[in-house]
Amino acid sequence: MLGTPEAAPSRTAGERRRLDAVHRYGLLDDAPDGALDRVAALAARLFGAPMATVSVVGADRIRLKAAYGPTGARELGREPGLAASAIERDGPYVVPDTLRDPRTAAHPLVQGAPGVRFYAAAPITTPGGDRLGTVDVWDTRPREADADRLAALGELAALVAEELEGRLAAARTLAAERRMRTGAERLARTLQRTLLPPALPAVPGLSTAAAYHTASPDEVGGDFYDLFPLADGRWAFFLGDVCGKGADAAALTSLTRYTLRAAAIHDPDPGAALATLDAVLKAEYQDGDPRYCTAVFGVLESAPDGSFEVVLAAGGHPPALVLRADGTSRPVPTPGGQLIGLLPAPHFARNTVRLDPGDALLLYTDGLTEARTDDGGMLGEDGLADRLADLAPHGAEALLAAVDKLLGDLGDGVSDDTALLALSVPARPAGVPPTAPVHPALADPPRPTAPSAQENR
Repeated sequence: MLGTPEAAPSRTAGERRRLDAVHRYGLLDDAPDGALDRVAALAARLFGAPMATVSVVGADRIRLKAAYGPTGARELGREPGLAASAIERDGPYVVPDTLRDPRTAAHPLVQGAPGVRFYAAAPITTPGGDRLGTVDVWDTRPREADADRLAALGELAALVAEELEGRLAAARTLAAERRMRTGAERLARTLQRTLLPPALPAVPGLSTAAAYHTASPDEVGGDFYDLFPLADGRWAFFLGDVCGKGADAAALTSLTRYTLRAAAIHDPDPGAALATLDAVLKAEYQDGDPRYCTAVFGVLESAPDGSFEVVLAAGGHPPALVLRADGTSRPVPTPGGQLIGLLPAPHFARNTVRLDPGDALLLYTDGLTEARTDDGGMLGEDGLADRLADLAPHGAEALLAAVDKLLGDLGDGVSDDTALLALSVPARPAGVPPTAPVHPALADPPRPTAPSAQENR
């Protein structure tokens, strides 16, 4: 899969380093990538264009790792003008009319099929600064590209780079673990960490915390979560659970997280993000056993008074739990939300909740509520709300500490993995008027999301 560097005439030191990176990531000779096909589709929809690709530029050929629309072959020569020229730039590369531009007028894709007349690309750049290839948009008519679409195209390219970096890190980790002859438990934990963000970002005016509790130390579960900024100043988050365990669940988890983040770039509406994931899962697994998941997707927007509006959409997932500053708690109902990736036309339930200073929101997977209590019954949503109702304060860290203790008290009654994501608005200091915003410095620092000690039960 990794191949060997291609022979070529004299190259600059920078180009040699870039080609080394292309081969290090194993991109030229492996199969087309279904997950990256979704990026190409999102890029085309973003521009309203008939064609889009994810391209990797080798020494003398360009490999189309993903394609949307009638783009033709999966491999092209490295003629200058399109992707081969786009990787020479740090930012977007745009040709509004390829026949009128001397850089592109003679290119085979312009002179022949499919008759490209408009081209826009953003480079896929590694953390080390090597440009592996591009996310490209093609059209058969001349047109202009506005700054917002080009910025979004750049975000898609950055997502591809992040995905490739994650895959490379996972492959290296697995290889290192095998060389060290560790057991299945250590290998599973390492792989599990590659499926989760290493730390949550700091959200101004909000405290956040997350944790992952494994029920079996030698199996990779399918629970996942993420929190990330949107281009308009809002923040998006999701939490969910895929079907199954082991390597298949890990692959499905990676696809699910990646798809939801990519979908949010195109349309951050929570229901639209879940609908995109539903379409992707059905397309990806249409020739085999269906693969499905449950998830809740939310968007946070801050208000001048320090509160946050949270818009939620859920598909087959347990309801989030809101804990109020006055000591009350209740589920946020999302009735009728159906499984993602399984039904012909699923419904995704929506709701909106406001978090005022002192309030908190807890998202969790069903390993928590399906845990057995001492009387043999399941904890359930009401039981969880009752056990956390008197918690004070409602800070995200304190909330997760309380859930940690609850899982420890349940002991062997916990039979499935549990992912947790807590969001809280810091309480307003005494004497501060209700209209004054809570200062961001009052929020907790980002919490590392490494699996907790509960793994070792």
